[in-house]
Amino acid sequence: MGTKMVDVMLHIDENITHNDREELRDRVLAREGVMAAAYHDDKPHLLVVEYDPDVVSARAILEIVKGIGVHAELIGL
Repeated sequence: MGTKMVDVMLHIDENITHNDREELRDRVLAREGVMAAAYHDDKPHLLVVEYDPDVVSARAILEIVKGIGVHAELIGL
């Protein structure tokens, strides 16, 4: 059986710099079960994360973001 993958979108409340978004993305990517995380400079408040829900939850991903002092909400896809 293959790895299950789902997507979730997070809305970042603050205006954070490009470098801060890169660091945030890298922290999310470091979490076991996260396969991809991406944002676009033209939509800097949105972070899309692809992950295996058998390994990590959307709520745990959100907690990574909140853990560095950024306010965010899960949007879902």
